Amino acid sequence: MLRIQNSISASISLGLRQLFSIEANDISLQETKKEFEGTFTCVVFPYTKQAGMAPPMIAQKLGEFVQANNEHVDQFQVVQGFLNLSLKEGTWVSILAECLADSNAFQLAPKNEKVLIEYSSPNTNKPLHLGHLRNNFLGYSVAQIMEAAGYEVIKSNLVNDRGIHICKSMLAYQLFGSGETPETSGMKGDHLVGKYYVAFDKAYKEEIETLKKAGKTEDQAKAEAPILFQAQAMLLAWEQQDPEVIALWERMNSWVLAGFEKSYTQMGVDFDKIYRESNTYLLGKKIVDEGLAQGVFFQKPDGSVWINLEAEGLDEKLVLRKDGTSVYITQDMGTAQLKYADFGADKSIYVVGNEQDYHFEVLFHILKKLNKPYSTGNFHLSYGMVDLPSGKMKSREGTVVDADDLMAEMIQTAKERTMELGKIDGFSVAESNELFNQLGMGALKYFLLKVDPKKRMLFNPVESIDFQGNTGPFIQYTHARIKSIVRKAAELNISNEWTEDQSITLATAEQELVYLIAQYKLKIEEAASQLAPSVIAQYVYDLAKQFNKFYTELSIINEEDKTKQKIRLSLVEMTGKTIRQAALLLGVIVPERM
Repeated sequence: MLRIQNSISASISLGLRQLFSIEANDISLQETKKEFEGTFTCVVFPYTKQAGMAPPMIAQKLGEFVQANNEHVDQFQVVQGFLNLSLKEGTWVSILAECLADSNAFQLAPKNEKVLIEYSSPNTNKPLHLGHLRNNFLGYSVAQIMEAAGYEVIKSNLVNDRGIHICKSMLAYQLFGSGETPETSGMKGDHLVGKYYVAFDKAYKEEIETLKKAGKTEDQAKAEAPILFQAQAMLLAWEQQDPEVIALWERMNSWVLAGFEKSYTQMGVDFDKIYRESNTYLLGKKIVDEGLAQGVFFQKPDGSVWINLEAEGLDEKLVLRKDGTSVYITQDMGTAQLKYADFGADKSIYVVGNEQDYHFEVLFHILKKLNKPYSTGNFHLSYGMVDLPSGKMKSREGTVVDADDLMAEMIQTAKERTMELGKIDGFSVAESNELFNQLGMGALKYFLLKVDPKKRMLFNPVESIDFQGNTGPFIQYTHARIKSIVRKAAELNISNEWTEDQSITLATAEQELVYLIAQYKLKIEEAASQLAPSVIAQYVYDLAKQFNKFYTELSIINEEDKTKQKIRLSLVEMTGKTIRQAALLLGVIVPERM
């Protein structure tokens, strides 16, 4: 398809030069809107002034030129300043033949660039929640898309395993835990530790209320609550490597990390490298010392270290506390250096929610001021939060939607819906459970990825599991239908081999399906450039929808014309392969049957 588009673009460029003496070598073609005839559209409004005539007249003359000079264009239509071009019948057959013969139909040529994608970034004081699901699915999908686009991709995870928030759950466990473990409690490790993060917040609020009753203001009470002082003291003891504190930290972290591993397995995501902030914050402190020596940072009288970014339109930012303990930006500086030393990536993409927009703007400015070799190529893939009908989630109050619970609920819902519709006839128990898992996780992933990453979104579990409409199960069911047709054709020994013949005509439904299949590589490039899995989600939905239209309008197995039968079967098979590959870019598994 790209070859055809380039050919038409070249003809338009030649026409502009010969007809109007206009040099325009970068001609962009758009997909013609459904309400008009045509495949490609060229917008001629930009040439009005140079051509010295009205857009419709430019389009008319240009259309006549391209029709006469391009082997692929059959006819054209002028709609004001839009030139709509239709392809010849034989061209559609050639496009399909090219798609079928392309040994790299689903992979772009190597770009010789290395991209590191950091996603997940959980805290070891609580289990993963709905927001983490969007993060993990987004990061994994972007990695898959970038790899398909020809980049060398490294997937990394920075585990936030130190800091005041970690000490809060540790302290609460120390105070209220009575020595319980994941084994004795029957709880997954990350859930157990999260229980004590909530317990800390409850105790903290109670102390605040006691202090307020004693005459303290709200702000004074929050700052002077004894349990907060205890947590701060524990953080200082941790940084001073107090044996007792370190032992508790290692024990509780091991519980959480084991819990995370189970969650990641269920999500279907993985990492090439896992970093831990406890291993990077000291390197960050060393970088702060270097920055102080260079005059990039400055020290205040209380001993805290800052950077002034007012000239960049920001403000002053703390990089080291007065007691010498590090902050997030400190360890991020260390991690950035460590990642570059490990992989030397050309690009580094941070998949983090939009509440951290300011943080990454500061980090990238700091790296540039420090003149680090990895100060370029950094990008914050900022995504919107996920809400439920019940409202915003708050971890410390225990009102989050737990990721494990939600995944289990989605799989159970998929089971109920599938059994209602009778789509598991002849399945064993193991096969049924695998299908329920594929449908539940597919529904969840697709729903969270079909929305542009930058947009805040509302997750509707009921809507996501529907077998009709723009959902994962609709796409999965379409693939299963395709595989059923292929199996039936094989049973009847129907061949899919045919010889390209320019006299062969394809029905409109076939042409539209061929067009979409031929767009696959262009969609990968688009999704990679925008870092937007939503581009692929929309594409695979359009493809599934068009296949169902094709399936409804045209006969395949019962087609009497053997050439048409073979072409349609090859088109069915190619559609199935394309749906499968596009779905995999989203982390969605499509079933072979249902």
